[in-house]
Amino acid sequence: VQLQASGGGLVQAGGSLRLSCAASGLTFNNYYMGWFRQAPGKEREFVAGISRGGSSTRYADSVKGRFTIFRDNTKKVLYLQMNGLKPDDTAVYSCAADYDRIPITLDADYWGKGTQVTVSS
Repeated sequence: VQLQASGGGLVQAGGSLRLSCAASGLTFNNYYMGWFRQAPGKEREFVAGISRGGSSTRYADSVKGRFTIFRDNTKKVLYLQMNGLKPDDTAVYSCAADYDRIPITLDADYWGKGTQVTVSS
């Protein structure tokens, strides 16, 4: 199984980025998916999660109203649209897959390598 995140970069506060997570080696539409992030010196934290078909989503309070998670099951890609970015959003963002539930803790079945997002003030 491979989960490859991309789309990170350097952006000014208030700007936008769209992250992608390309999945391979698993039946993508059988898995709940999630985004997590880890800032320097901090623990990895849940950002957003989505159900298998995409009809149900969950968000961390810190990103509600600014971030949107969605997926394309035909392309096997998970997305995170990030608007209104803040310096506190600076972190390495990773995607995760879990067979049983939306991954909101760190015990997801599969993890991908992250992509760096840096928000300047």
